[in-house]
Amino acid sequence: MGRTRGGSGAKNGRDSNPKNLGIKKYAGETVTAGSIILKQRGTKFYPGNNVMKAGDDSLFAVADGKVVYGERNNHKVVSVEVAK
Repeated sequence: MGRTRGGSGAKNGRDSNPKNLGIKKYAGETVTAGSIILKQRGTKFYPGNNVMKAGDDSLFAVADGKVVYGERNNHKVVSVEVAK
């Protein structure tokens, strides 16, 4: 046991940087074209009307309007309603 008991705490002390994931704009909030609505890993939320998916699976608005969350074919969908 002598070789394992006296080790230092060098195995601790590592932590990953925050990735800042999650919803950035909630339902009813106004967004401008190009603004990020949510950041995610994988497709938990799918893009709806006036929303596109970025390369890192983030969803962003294509047009100005209000954010709307809904469901389509058992998928959570994020859309942007354009003001008329």
